[in-house]
Amino acid sequence: MKEFWNQRYSEAGFAYGTVANDFLREQTSRFASGAKIICIAEGEGRNALFLAAQGFEVTAMDMSEVGMQKAQDRSKAQGLKLTTIVANLESFDLGENQWDGIVSIFGHLPDTLRMNVHTKIIRALKPGGIFLLEAYTPEQLPLGTGGPKDLSMLMSKSIIEQELRSLKPLIFRELRRTIKEGKYHDGDSAVIQYIGQK
Repeated sequence: MKEFWNQRYSEAGFAYGTVANDFLREQTSRFASGAKIICIAEGEGRNALFLAAQGFEVTAMDMSEVGMQKAQDRSKAQGLKLTTIVANLESFDLGENQWDGIVSIFGHLPDTLRMNVHTKIIRALKPGGIFLLEAYTPEQLPLGTGGPKDLSMLMSKSIIEQELRSLKPLIFRELRRTIKEGKYHDGDSAVIQYIGQK
């Protein structure tokens, strides 16, 4: 998988554009001023850079060194402070009571790994901390406008209800919406949007 993402992020331009995800931009006020936030499976850094520009203390984490280098280059060009970590979520330690916010935007994972990561996220959030997620649902498959083609990597309300049941849902909805995020997320899309609080 690492080779796949390195290759994608080596293409000209930015695979998912340079503008932060709509849902994240709409919900930024959920994070306390100066919050310590980590963006996991963060690709080329668009969401992390947006949060850093709002004055948050931001870490971007992804398995692709190409993606994280692009994020670091953009942060320097924009005069922003951004910590980048190249790591695999399978072995990465998110810590305990460490983050005010954790962000996962289209961070699709195989089901066993996803369950493990969700457990780590609950442990890693500080009390009152926020987990913000947007992901494609199974209804996305026939649309073909982005996301994995593997059904087991898509997200549903029942998965979140089970795996994140110890968080308090603040926003929890499935919807169809138009997404314009570079050439790989483009068009009518079926998504789940979730914000949970520890």
